[in-house]
This record gives sequence, C-alpha cells and structure tokens, in this order.
Amino acid sequence: MKTLIGGAIAAALGLIGIAVWWSQFLMVLAGTIPVMLLLGGALAIYLGFDELKDTWKKGEEEEESEDTTSPGAGEEEVEKYKKEIDELKGEIEELKKE
Repeated sequence: MKTLIGGAIAAALGLIGIAVWWSQFLMVLAGTIPVMLLLGGALAIYLGFDELKDTWKKGEEEEESEDTTSPGAGEEEVEKYKKEIDELKGEIEELKKE
C-alpha cells in the first residue's frame, strides 16, 4: 500500500514538474534523443559486425570439416546412434513395466 501511495505521489509531482518546466523538459529531450540514436546505432553496427564475423568463422569451419571427413565416417556415426537409440528404447520399456 505504501508503494502505491508513493508511486501516485511521484507521478503527480512528475506531472506537475513537466507542466511547470515544459521548455526545459523539451530542451533535455532534444539533447538526449540524438545521443540515444547515436548510441543505439553504434550498438546495432557492433552487433551486426560481430554476427557477420561469426558467420565467416562458421563458413571457414564447415569448409575445413568437409575437407577432413571421409565419406564412410558418417555411416559409422549413424550406426552408433541407432544402437544408442535402441538401448534407450529398451530402458524406457523397462521403466514403463515398473
């Protein structure tokens, strides 16, 4: 309840403050909007460049892995995973019986 009353008082004082100092509020707003746009744009550029670098690295790793793997290696992995799946299915069936 104290928080509600405190919030209502703060909102009322804020509204009164904006009404009294409207021109100063607009000045501050006019000064902060370009700075926020500049910082937001810089952050977007940084994140975009970082993502681009990650895709370049990923592409290089894929090229290296394609060069080193033999055609028969994938079949061995498939068989290994099939056996593991069969074992897990058996365990699930045992647990269902209990």
